[in-house]
Amino acid sequence: MTFKPTYNLIDELKWRGLFHQETPGIENVLNTEQVTGYVGFDPTADSLHVGNLVPIMLLVHLQRAGHKPIALVGGATGMVGDPSGKKAERTLLDLETLNHNLACIRTQLERFLDFDGPAAAEVVNNYDWFKEFGFLEFIRDVGKHITINYMMAKDSVKNRIESGLSFTEFSYQLVQGYDFYHLNTAKGCKLQMGGSDQWGNIVTGTELIRRKGGSEAYAITAPLLTKADGSKFGKSESGNVWLDAEKTSPYKFYQFWLNTSDDEAEKLIRIFTLLPQPEVMALIEAHRADPGRRELQRRLAEEATLLVHGQEALETALAASNILFGKSTAEQLKSLSESDFLDIFDGVDQSEMANIEGVNIVDLLTDSGFLASKSEAKRELKGNAISVNKTKVGEEYVASSADLIQGKYLLLQKGKKTYYILNVTS
Repeated sequence: MTFKPTYNLIDELKWRGLFHQETPGIENVLNTEQVTGYVGFDPTADSLHVGNLVPIMLLVHLQRAGHKPIALVGGATGMVGDPSGKKAERTLLDLETLNHNLACIRTQLERFLDFDGPAAAEVVNNYDWFKEFGFLEFIRDVGKHITINYMMAKDSVKNRIESGLSFTEFSYQLVQGYDFYHLNTAKGCKLQMGGSDQWGNIVTGTELIRRKGGSEAYAITAPLLTKADGSKFGKSESGNVWLDAEKTSPYKFYQFWLNTSDDEAEKLIRIFTLLPQPEVMALIEAHRADPGRRELQRRLAEEATLLVHGQEALETALAASNILFGKSTAEQLKSLSESDFLDIFDGVDQSEMANIEGVNIVDLLTDSGFLASKSEAKRELKGNAISVNKTKVGEEYVASSADLIQGKYLLLQKGKKTYYILNVTS
């Protein structure tokens, strides 16, 4: 049966900004046969982060084009450490930590790929084929095929040679190269994909396959993403933006995309959504005509959140955003989980009170520390500037434990933007 791809993968990657480099011949192979291709993921944490979405999207597009994706989670390579893009040697993880991280990452990867059908995805762990591979056997069967000169020419080695590079990290490219060889011989995998910083490691694999007599082997890399200021993409002020909802809530995840600049949004909506080209170009054109509406950022945030967290989480994120920036009710506030509430009002000043039952609003505003004096409290109340749980109140308001959000929080507000959280401890 003649294979016909759903679309030209290279063309798709190019217009989306996901293409940097390829080895010769891969485009013809992709257009004439179903290709098995893989991407490796580093299990240094128990969650992937936004930066990992680029290689994930490479696998997604590979499968959507009709090819078979393999996600390799590096249980063995995670014990060695990839020097690519690193300025110093990192701390190596123990096996128990690695196994925990592997299980979490495997679950995350399963959200993005289809594990049934003629192009069914697989998740593999390279520890499975390295755990019984002895050192002497490895240097005899693998090391003899790659010269020191070849390994020294790699940027990942040259960039670290002055500051210091252990033999462990120096040998990493051999270990990753053997992964490609193993998948090539065991599963007919002909393609490895990754970020452009992985080019040296990937072509070590193609070279090893050639020298050890494997089948054809090819490489495709994507550009490394950076922010407009040149800093690493995928981090917020508080650190990594994780794909795990417990580490980065869907609300914060949504806000990360919503807060991108105009130029970044035009680039990122191509990479991190599955919207077709005509729709993306129409969105960009409409945005350029009226950037103040920020419709491009809004659509990017919606699509990225939907892709990673699903419809229910997207609706929660939208509702949470509406609470902060739009009109909302006390009932909507009370419907939030504690974590969502704290995420929405992250950074807002807080104080504690032992009891609020029957406390007058003037005393509440001053005893909590939100306002400096009773005279200020009365003045703001008369000006209709005070809200409790997003509801305007007057001087007659008396607090009640029934008003508490999740049984412990009261949201005080002056004007449109000044918030204060009262944490009631009993």
